[in-house]
Amino acid sequence: MFLPMPTDRGIERLIRCIAGLACFGLGISMFITAELGLAPWDVFHQGVSEHVGIGIGLVIQIASFAVLLLWIPLRQRVGVGTILNAIEIGLMVSLVGNHLPSTDQLVPRVLYVFGGLLIVGLGSGLYIGAGLGTGPRDGLMVGVAARGISVHVARTAIEAMVLVAGLLLGGSIGFGTVAFTLGIGPLVHQTIPRLAMHPAAAQQTGRPQRRVTSPGPPRS
Repeated sequence: MFLPMPTDRGIERLIRCIAGLACFGLGISMFITAELGLAPWDVFHQGVSEHVGIGIGLVIQIASFAVLLLWIPLRQRVGVGTILNAIEIGLMVSLVGNHLPSTDQLVPRVLYVFGGLLIVGLGSGLYIGAGLGTGPRDGLMVGVAARGISVHVARTAIEAMVLVAGLLLGGSIGFGTVAFTLGIGPLVHQTIPRLAMHPAAAQQTGRPQRRVTSPGPPRS
């Protein structure tokens, strides 16, 4: 059930993973502060938060561990980064989300969206590139895809379901939702290869390095 910890540069990997997840949580907080719509999973988190009356950061954490339970029948393997993802992103949203300056003016809110998108893209490259395991939601998508469904179809189906559920629960969609959906893929396509930590042996011997790819845009 558990992925082995990489033997090379373990401390650096942990630092990169933690920093990347902090960026991810900050980016989500910027989307929330903008009030122009959230990413599909966060529409669901927001809807649950408003429906049950607890903070969205705590909802993100609870949902993360609930999704991890779905890994068991899918036989997905949990890494250190998986657990950190489940804890840290929601914690960061809880700590930061209510302290970012808010405004009714449109231009700063749009800047929050684009700034948040860039920070999530950077954070994704750092934490995925650290090679410590996928986040709970990405692992769910990979596990479903391993049952004979394409990654694209699995991702689209899962996100469509959580988006509809979030809307029914009171979550909000808008410009930010579109910006995230269209922008996060190209961003992580650029950041993951540049920030991936390749095995030290491959760097020392000059052997060709296998390019690290993501199964799809990461999910909080």
